[in-house]
Amino acid sequence: MRFFKKKKQPESKSNHTKGTLTFPELMKKLTASADFSTVKQSSLSTFYISYYKTLVNPEFVHRDLLPYITEKPLKSLDDIQKHLPLDGMVKTNEIHDIANKVTEGYILIQMNKEDAEGLLVPSLSTENRQISIPETEFSVVGPKEAFVESLDTNLNLIRKRLPIPEFTVKEVRVGKLSKTRVAIIYIEGIADEENVNTAIQRVNDIEYDHVVDSSYINQMISDNENSPFPQLIDTERPDRVASVLSEGKVAIMADGSPHALTGPTTIVEFFSAFEDYFLNWILASVFRLIRLMAVMFSVLSTPLYVAVLTFHYEMIPENLLATLVASRNDIPFPPILEAIVLELSIELLREAGARLPSKVGQTIGIVGGIVIGTAAVQAGLTSNVLLIIVALAALASFTTPVYQMGNTIRLLRFPFLLFAQFLGVLGVAICFAFIISHLLKLTSLGRPYIAPIYPLRTNDLKDALIRMPFSMQNTRPSLLRPEDKARMNKKRAKAKHDIED
Repeated sequence: MRFFKKKKQPESKSNHTKGTLTFPELMKKLTASADFSTVKQSSLSTFYISYYKTLVNPEFVHRDLLPYITEKPLKSLDDIQKHLPLDGMVKTNEIHDIANKVTEGYILIQMNKEDAEGLLVPSLSTENRQISIPETEFSVVGPKEAFVESLDTNLNLIRKRLPIPEFTVKEVRVGKLSKTRVAIIYIEGIADEENVNTAIQRVNDIEYDHVVDSSYINQMISDNENSPFPQLIDTERPDRVASVLSEGKVAIMADGSPHALTGPTTIVEFFSAFEDYFLNWILASVFRLIRLMAVMFSVLSTPLYVAVLTFHYEMIPENLLATLVASRNDIPFPPILEAIVLELSIELLREAGARLPSKVGQTIGIVGGIVIGTAAVQAGLTSNVLLIIVALAALASFTTPVYQMGNTIRLLRFPFLLFAQFLGVLGVAICFAFIISHLLKLTSLGRPYIAPIYPLRTNDLKDALIRMPFSMQNTRPSLLRPEDKARMNKKRAKAKHDIED
């Protein structure tokens, strides 16, 4: 397997790292901002304190910093560093380090204003929202915690579910301007070293100035950026991340993003809701099969309608043929135009509902669908049979548990429609063959995308199209090549002894 490599881009002429600045030039740039403050403190000792007021907690300055350094004479930065009861302080004369730390929320302490050497004291003021329930991956049973925009908080949510020393976090900075903290998370001794190295290398190879969310990283490290299929699972649930880490996967998180990326992944995982593991295995398996059938119906129902009415009337049963003819008796448009107009109308309602405030969006989606659908049928612009099919197809697409795959399903209907118009059912089969061939070539962090179906991994099928009982899932997925394959002792898991025994 080869690691992902990207062609290195030439360095920009403008130096954003401030590595070539002199100290006076750096201070001139910093003081040009209205929220940067430099204060001279003269008591028993004289020193200068500089910081961004919008990044530093003012309570920290007056409560935890000034009382300690003004209570007795301190003649040097070393004296201040020894006297302050704080961790993470750095004394340096490197302009690059001073620039980076100050813009991250550190306080700069100097004995003389012209000195290039300073003591950097951490005091980042963070404003975060409270942990709330998942919105896109809501479940009736199970935990109700979702990630927030703070990377440290998100790591805490995962680590408390995996309180082991093997839980490992590698942190890098991404983005020439944003300097976004990105964490690569895995369990040492379980995750395959090749998967870990691939994820770390791809994140390090990102060349972009501003990375604000994990979705940026998802697009930049995907094996095939031109594929409509998502190649990493985007989740907002810490319990899901903890679960896949225990399988041997790798997670990627970015500061400022309430989502995590997990991989390598397979296409069947996009149709598996994490709530399946909170239900009886029989119910979970039935629900998975229902989702898969719903996806097939969503993609193929409208194209098959167009194909049959355009080329294959003989395939329609006689009893149904009369109903279809009656429904299309006064329709002036061919089936393809009728279907595209309805599909686009559904997409317009979806976009309008998603962009408007939640209460207004729900009203627009329900009322708009009823009014437009009824008016279109009464005006003779579309048949009531096709309206029912398109509405059911749209409803079926919402059963996809992962939002990114749901968007892909929405897109796939249109090429299928075009193929159905030109070649009928044969065109639908050809388009389906193109999709399958694309999926066969697709990979996720270098691993086969449609495994365990191809290449066939019979042991991994226990948690693929259906979910078998936990007692039968005694090994981790072989696709991930985990260093520790065993999840439990199979014999002990099946043995159930009463207390009398």
